[in-house]
Amino acid sequence: MSIEENIRKVTPYTPGEQPQKKVIKLNTNECPYPPSPEVVRALSETDWDRLRLYPDPACEQLVSAIAKHYGVGSAQTFVGVGSDDVLSMCFLTFFAGNKPVFFPDITYSFYDVWADVYRIPYETKPLNGDFRINAEDYYEANGGVVIANPNAPTGIAESLGFIKDILEHNTDSVVIVDEAYIDFGGDSALRLIDQYENLVVVRTMSKSRALAGMRVGYCFASEQLIKYLNDVKYSVNSYTMNMPGLIAGKAAIEDTDYFHDIVGRVKKTREWTSGELKALGFTFNESQTNFIFAKPPAPYAASEIFDKLIQNGIYVRYFKKPRIDGYLRISIGTDDEMQTFINKLKEIML
Repeated sequence: MSIEENIRKVTPYTPGEQPQKKVIKLNTNECPYPPSPEVVRALSETDWDRLRLYPDPACEQLVSAIAKHYGVGSAQTFVGVGSDDVLSMCFLTFFAGNKPVFFPDITYSFYDVWADVYRIPYETKPLNGDFRINAEDYYEANGGVVIANPNAPTGIAESLGFIKDILEHNTDSVVIVDEAYIDFGGDSALRLIDQYENLVVVRTMSKSRALAGMRVGYCFASEQLIKYLNDVKYSVNSYTMNMPGLIAGKAAIEDTDYFHDIVGRVKKTREWTSGELKALGFTFNESQTNFIFAKPPAPYAASEIFDKLIQNGIYVRYFKKPRIDGYLRISIGTDDEMQTFINKLKEIML
């Protein structure tokens, strides 16, 4: 018997590059602006002697602030170390059956990794030719459903009616709606949590609240589902969130004016960038996110443009995968960054 027989092996998720040199970084969908000044103030006023103590395992102040902001109950709210931690805990908690979990073939590529790690059976359902989800694919018996809405990497948002349809055809399984990008477009399913006891809505502070480096995620569901999540959390790691993250998250969620300001700026820059890309012949669906998933015109290959941009200190995301290897995912940066990006594209293409 070999030691290898007792080792769990999976193909890991591959994150976007994090270059250590100064570049224009448009490859990981981070916010191009700093966090709220209230985050900086709250951290500067912190008694750092508290770092010798364990953080609050119930995360009460952050949970309460998030619940108040969205007008839901604290017992309907769960927080974790980024939405990745929240989603991972959801997979571990809600997908313990023998039937396969369903999610699209083109979506956030961590879903199949978690399924493999936790030994969850799953099936991917192909998006149609326009990168839309076929609702009928999710009517079959399953062990759960996961839909990123708006989707990554396509940037497409399905309607609230579409989400209702999925929920109503899957009353015996948990439906997770991953809304990492909902602040930039689309209609949130949050208003449905009191109507559907099988719904979980997942959010993050990494994008629209500029806290990717702090790792603050959260989700909403019925009180019963949140209880199940907490039961598993306390069985795995009671202290998932550190003290600075709890403080920063609370300050960020409470600064509504700053949030609206930076979301508005990102959306405005996204529309400008969309116009410039169309003028260069790129094709893409309308984005409801903080990125654009675009296909360059012939004869230019996405991989070729990707390589040439890196040579010029500009990083975008290229996926060497079937059906999407002709596209580039371009995060929205500051106005100056996007102007430099467009100028460089013109040099490469014209």
